[in-house]
Amino acid sequence: MASLLCNARECPSRGMHAAGLWVESIPPPSWVPEAGESEVPLAMQSTLLPGIQLTETLEKMQQGTLMRKVKSKSWKKQRYFKLQDDCMTIWYQSKRTGKIESAFSISDVETVREGHQSEVLQSLAEEFPPERCFTIVFYGRRGNLDLIAGTEEEAQCWVQGLRQLIEVATSMDQRERIDQYPSHGRSDKNKDGRMNFKEVQRLLKMMNVDMNEDHALRLFQTADKSESGTLEGEEFVLFYKALTERKEVQSLFQEFSEDGKKLTLLELVDFLRQEQLEEEGTEELAMELIDKYEPSETARARHALSADGFLMYLCSPEGSIFNPQHRALWQDMTQPLCHYFISSSHNTYLIEDQIRGQSSIEGYIRALKRGCRCLEVDCWDGPNGEPIVYHGHTFTSKIPFREVVSTLGKYAFQASDFPVILSLENHCSMEQQEVLAQQLKDILGEQLLTATTDGRVPTQLPSPEVRGRDTLDGPGDEAPDVSDDDNGAEAEEEKRRMKNLAQALSDCVVYCKNVSFRGFQEARNHSRPSEISSLSEAKARKLIRDAGNEFVRHNTWQLTRIYPSGMRTDSSNYSPQEMWNAGCQIVALNFQTAGMEMDLCDGLFSQNGHCGYVLKPPFMRDEGTLFNPNDSSTWQGAGPVTLTIQVISGQQLPKVANTKDGAIIDPLVRVEIHGVPADQAHQETKYIENNGFNPHWDETLQFQLHVPQLALVRFVVEDYDKTSRNDFVGQFTLAFANIKPGYRHIHLLSKDGTSIPPSSLFVHIRITEPPGPEQD
Repeated sequence: MASLLCNARECPSRGMHAAGLWVESIPPPSWVPEAGESEVPLAMQSTLLPGIQLTETLEKMQQGTLMRKVKSKSWKKQRYFKLQDDCMTIWYQSKRTGKIESAFSISDVETVREGHQSEVLQSLAEEFPPERCFTIVFYGRRGNLDLIAGTEEEAQCWVQGLRQLIEVATSMDQRERIDQYPSHGRSDKNKDGRMNFKEVQRLLKMMNVDMNEDHALRLFQTADKSESGTLEGEEFVLFYKALTERKEVQSLFQEFSEDGKKLTLLELVDFLRQEQLEEEGTEELAMELIDKYEPSETARARHALSADGFLMYLCSPEGSIFNPQHRALWQDMTQPLCHYFISSSHNTYLIEDQIRGQSSIEGYIRALKRGCRCLEVDCWDGPNGEPIVYHGHTFTSKIPFREVVSTLGKYAFQASDFPVILSLENHCSMEQQEVLAQQLKDILGEQLLTATTDGRVPTQLPSPEVRGRDTLDGPGDEAPDVSDDDNGAEAEEEKRRMKNLAQALSDCVVYCKNVSFRGFQEARNHSRPSEISSLSEAKARKLIRDAGNEFVRHNTWQLTRIYPSGMRTDSSNYSPQEMWNAGCQIVALNFQTAGMEMDLCDGLFSQNGHCGYVLKPPFMRDEGTLFNPNDSSTWQGAGPVTLTIQVISGQQLPKVANTKDGAIIDPLVRVEIHGVPADQAHQETKYIENNGFNPHWDETLQFQLHVPQLALVRFVVEDYDKTSRNDFVGQFTLAFANIKPGYRHIHLLSKDGTSIPPSSLFVHIRITEPPGPEQD
């Protein structure tokens, strides 16, 4: 069943400016560490982060607060939380032992949620009011941190202070990032704030650097201006900058610099035109880059770019492989929903496997924050007349339907203003169907689309411009297909049950009424464009193989939803590319399972403002199209596009998790093309032994793309292993249409799609179009 939500509201997790922070004084906690008790090592401290104003709120956080750390209804331990002097690190220690238990960086925090917005805190709702509760949410798969403050004022202090710091951390420009003092606390063994050469060597190992000892010693001695045999403060910064010198960038800089010291405005314009293929407004762009990235005021005043500024530009969003103009909303959003690929999840409530995994509202929050616009909700009869959500006939845990809907109301439009489709799989009795309908209406209110955009019986699909609305995708009066998830007896029972659909619930379905698929001709003769069919991956694959063009044509006027096989009990995923090649719009994946399939999903939907909708190519929106992904004779165009990628170097590639101390990776780069079958390809560089810090490959890879409009390019870094499978290090995936040619950095992502700065690849990209018809 399906529905659209409306009235996008201001995201509660967005940072607030200092002027809007709560500044009332807070009573000191009842317990603080004694003098000298578990003091923070000097080496863990650094200067205040640029852009932070030390408000009274932050000062209170630096003084420390005693709060309860909560793991379950029965596990509530008091911990002393303190913001460090750098305003970028928070540590907490046990009240009982006084030992520091853990520390985390503000840059690791995605958001802060107030109140009972986690399952653990919800279980304590009767014991602790929401005003004292909050959840710190980290990027990636690190577990959330649920906290209960002693007073409402203390909770607000930490919530608002954290949001201020998150805003500053996420808005730091490249110059500030490069100038930051590198943290070296774990290497400073004697905790004196200084580092001797052995400690520096230990640091290099931690940073995955296996340098020649004589070379490292020369850099160390050069940076040791005080000749004390140790490095501190600015000396360490000098050492770090010498260590991170980029010879390949310096060489490129000198190619365009006449004096080898700076790029004049005209020299920078030449570089932008010749290498970066910038065409319009190049002088204006050059001026903007100098103003934004040149650290020297003198050079800025003379409209020149130094080598440092040049490197900062290349490492910036403007120097990224991803076209910055395509990060924003850049596509036509006025066409019907069937003309878009739509970011879609399967069994959204699950955060583990399909048999015994945990069901959680966190699954919905994570999916919505990733821009997902189609969510699945499996509804079953629950106790006390309250419907529940879980994977039926399995041992997965259960959550109240009411909580799911409440979560949707809060998070549906934080990442995107465009419509959310709720795929409601209804297994409820007539009585609890009435409850479903009432809860949807009561909780979502005007966010729920309950009438067509023109007030008439739906005949066409609306465009995504129906902003901020939820639409239900449901079975309506039709029996569903027998899917991979059903056995025959259950499917017959489902057909019987579906004849008894509560009118109140049926009325919630305006667009995207689910109908059985009985063939393309049957659909054309008896179905409406406003309806939708759901197909298993196996059935969709067979249709693509046997009737590729018919499938593409069908998807030009009606929505198709694809879901994973019921055999994928481990929550694994199929490749979505095959389904997108046929124009299928709602290709549902298990968002909780990291891997290549989710990399492709994130890569496709990282464009267009990350709104969850990507416009299909013109030949996939034409009802008379001849396109068949399996038949090259149906592909229009002058010929294949040539993509040439020079893989130049890597920067500070992360170590593989769970490797022994001192291990250094042997990195290689693999480039994969995902598209129509004829375009599927991959090539890789040689591996570099024992260098994850600054490996150089200087290898050129080349690909022919016959249907570039559908191609995704995935860059993968692996740690070569001659005896077993290579280990994953990092990846970045984007649509071919979003690639920016020239000298570009690729900022790598972890396995679960989160950033891992400062890890990157430096490449040169060339795109060669086929020659057009000869001119007379």
